[in-house]
Amino acid sequence: MILLQRLRHRNVLRLYGYCYQDSNDIPDTLTTITELGSPLEMIQLLQTSWEDRFRICLSLVHLLHYLAHSPLGSVTLLDFRPRQFVIVDGELKVTDLDDASIEESSCTSNSDCFMEFPARNFTLSCSVEARCQNMNEKRNLYNAYRFFFTYLLPHSAPSSLRPLLDVIVNATGELHWGIDETLSQLERVLYLYKSGKYLQNATRTPKAEYKRVPDATIPDENYRCWPSYHHKGCLLSVFDITEAIEICESYSQCRAFVLTNQTTWTGRQLVFFKKDSNHIMPDPDKITYVKVTG
Repeated sequence: MILLQRLRHRNVLRLYGYCYQDSNDIPDTLTTITELGSPLEMIQLLQTSWEDRFRICLSLVHLLHYLAHSPLGSVTLLDFRPRQFVIVDGELKVTDLDDASIEESSCTSNSDCFMEFPARNFTLSCSVEARCQNMNEKRNLYNAYRFFFTYLLPHSAPSSLRPLLDVIVNATGELHWGIDETLSQLERVLYLYKSGKYLQNATRTPKAEYKRVPDATIPDENYRCWPSYHHKGCLLSVFDITEAIEICESYSQCRAFVLTNQTTWTGRQLVFFKKDSNHIMPDPDKITYVKVTG
């Protein structure tokens, strides 16, 4: 509770209030009121878009960066498991800091700085101050790798970003990087994705021609794709019209697509991909593109 009060960060669940009271003959029962978040379900996360999964990993790294440089010193989450987190407005937040610690392990030699995990062990350096160097930070980072990065980062990512994402996953899995470098590299991925620079080396010449139909939509003619923002259709985010055309041409059933006025957290436009264009309807908030050749 004390840590939850003192650590104020956008990825720490906001505490609105608390009170102590006796309950069922148990003295000093604590009741807290916090902001509401959705429980973290890994299976559901694997079915969401890469963009949303990347956001969760990025928000986690922002949290770990703050914990590594907090006003209290470096903080480690001793009970680091997915159930300790919730999702609030698409971002990951930690809910429970009761098992957090600001104590860095003391040591007389490197052998005292041993970290054991189910699939991997590490030995860190013993500093001249007789403390295990960056142990709190590295423990958090490796747990982030084994519970989150290895599942959420590379899976269905844009092909041109996968080499960089593989480097990030491998470097954190081997603890070659600290949290500062990890955050820097994830911010680089975000920049490449938001700016569209990840598309520069891709083939950008359409195979077909498309007719632009303003103020129009296709309400039906849906087909399913994965991952999609809509469970009954193929709704994906794009950087520009050219990327929308490339996506349409990658699906054999795609014959048209509809640009909506909705955007994702990165500012990318949401587009519905359609299997036919027989029933075009007026809609002032949408623009339809119909494949006419190819």
